[in-house]
Amino acid sequence: MNKVLVSLLLTLGITGMAHAAGDAEAGQSKVAVCGACHGADGNSPAPNFPKLAGQGEVYLLKQMKDIKAGSTPGAAEGVGRKVLEMTGMLDPYSDQDLEDIAAYFSSQKVTVGMADPALVELGESLYRGGKLELGMPACTGCHAPNGVGIELAAFPHLGGQHATYTAKQLTDFREGNRTNDGEVAIMRTIASKLSNKDIEALASYIQGLH
Repeated sequence: MNKVLVSLLLTLGITGMAHAAGDAEAGQSKVAVCGACHGADGNSPAPNFPKLAGQGEVYLLKQMKDIKAGSTPGAAEGVGRKVLEMTGMLDPYSDQDLEDIAAYFSSQKVTVGMADPALVELGESLYRGGKLELGMPACTGCHAPNGVGIELAAFPHLGGQHATYTAKQLTDFREGNRTNDGEVAIMRTIASKLSNKDIEALASYIQGLH
């Protein structure tokens, strides 16, 4: 394990070690509203809404708490994660509700899409090799060769995610529109080294990754 990954695990993984205590069965009865955009089983039919199925429970819980904090009307600038479509959506849910929802979606199986054959070579090169000349590490270090992520460190499962959604997140990280990746700003730093073409290829490759 390289020094960069060890540092990230220590910095970002501390909160992740507090394992989510959700009840997947209870969560199933609480996701009706979520299903309208993300699919009843977490496999969103719309490419601009993320697939939640199979996502790490710890990561899902963190994102929901961040979105609840940042998307509530009147939230201070820089607080949480601002997602316009989620504004106020999570306000009625308690912490236990969010834990149960995270457990339910985490227990579902994600469907995998197809990568654009014309973009596979570049996408795979970036995912597995990074851009070492610019100091950008391979994605495999935090998200695993098959894209399953690292659950305890709250590094997300990427494999199978919609390319449209992934491309938007990478762009938002690069442009500073998404800042809830921790004080070390690892994703903002990585995304700053990606061109639009890089992002397109990487997002496409991830869509077909399994």
